[in-house]
Amino acid sequence: MTSTDFPAAVPAPPTARTIRTFHPRRGRMSSRQTEALDRLWPVYGLHVPERPGTPVDLAALFGRRAPVVLEIGSGMGDTTAEMAAADPGRDYLAVEVHTPGIANLLDLVERHGLRNVRVAQGDALDLVAGLPEASLDAVHVFFPDPWPKSRHHKRRIIQPAHVALLRSRLTPGGTLHCATDWAEYAEAMRKTLDADPGLVDAHDGFAPRPAHRPVTKFERRALRADRPIFDLIHRRS
Repeated sequence: MTSTDFPAAVPAPPTARTIRTFHPRRGRMSSRQTEALDRLWPVYGLHVPERPGTPVDLAALFGRRAPVVLEIGSGMGDTTAEMAAADPGRDYLAVEVHTPGIANLLDLVERHGLRNVRVAQGDALDLVAGLPEASLDAVHVFFPDPWPKSRHHKRRIIQPAHVALLRSRLTPGGTLHCATDWAEYAEAMRKTLDADPGLVDAHDGFAPRPAHRPVTKFERRALRADRPIFDLIHRRS
């Protein structure tokens, strides 16, 4: 496979759910990223199946049975790589649609010798639909697109139907951890998560910033602009 064969985003299959929570984006890649994508994708990569709900065997994907963390929207991969390096007992499955970000994470995986990271390309919700129930130890949704215009709120990933799907894939006691720098979205997230009957707020409101969550590029940008950061951590009851 070559980088020219790698699509910028998996085409949306014809399903009842046609509203996407992301913008497929193209971007230039450095020669290092291109080389990493060509060489490492067959080893660590997973195309999200075009048919939502197609079963995904996590043990086969990682070559072992261990708790799995799902990272939705891993961006350039720095956060995923740092967390996985500090947490070798769990496996990290990062889902992203932006090809340069996928390539960069693959490069980080090799440079840091990370055996517990796999990278999926496509719609995270289609991937989650194919995972067994109670198969994830945690789901991380860090700084998702806030879709600030009211007419676009239906595209937000944190909404009741999506949360119910994510929660169903968590093990009992597993965590759904969200973070945003968009105050209005933070309040909407909190209401949606609190309303889910199978989730319990681990901090009775916004959580203190967890030490295990690295500072992301989005977070640095928000802090420079004096925007507060909101973390929400809920557990499956």
